[in-house]
Amino acid sequence: MPINRFSRLLASSAVASLALSGCAGSGAGPQLPAASFVAMQEGPGEEYVIGPMDELTIFVWRNPELGASVQVRPDGRITTPLITDMPAVGKTPSMLAEDLKLQLSQYIQDPLVSVIVNKFAGTYSQQVRVIGATAKPASLPYRANMTLLDAMIAVGGLSEFASGNRAKLIRFDKESGHQKEFALRLGDLLRKGESKANVMLMPGDVIIIPESTF
Repeated sequence: MPINRFSRLLASSAVASLALSGCAGSGAGPQLPAASFVAMQEGPGEEYVIGPMDELTIFVWRNPELGASVQVRPDGRITTPLITDMPAVGKTPSMLAEDLKLQLSQYIQDPLVSVIVNKFAGTYSQQVRVIGATAKPASLPYRANMTLLDAMIAVGGLSEFASGNRAKLIRFDKESGHQKEFALRLGDLLRKGESKANVMLMPGDVIIIPESTF
């Protein structure tokens, strides 16, 4: 084979290798806008939706005997004095209070009911799940203004063999009815302190972290 032809083949192979390595390091899909490490202003999130295993305190004004501290059963229901198997999952505390008020009005006049969530897990649609090459994969209850950095601290960061810059975030888009995939740069965020790699999370987000292939 002539030397000049061999040189051209080597150059082509090198370019192809660089292109592939660039794709592997940039993650899959578009990237989300950056979030600041420290929020300048905290704001409330969407109203909390009750999930299985949440612990609730139900208070009935002037009728303490009708109140209770209960845990939402795995089937999504609760039982309180005078009320059996009331569906709770998928409701906000105010919605559940209204339903309890409606049921209790059969026994007392104009009951005033409050529902307080003491310990929460949330529905799956309100959790942030982190899976793959991390110290401790977990489902995390979403909280207002939660960022990617917050989630990674909660799961103990990346594992030794994680390919952080190939991580991706899966998010359900309510408007289109389809899930979207976004690229994440966890390696830059956690190992280099790159602030622009930090992004805001939303309820229901799934973070997938692959292992390095070499």
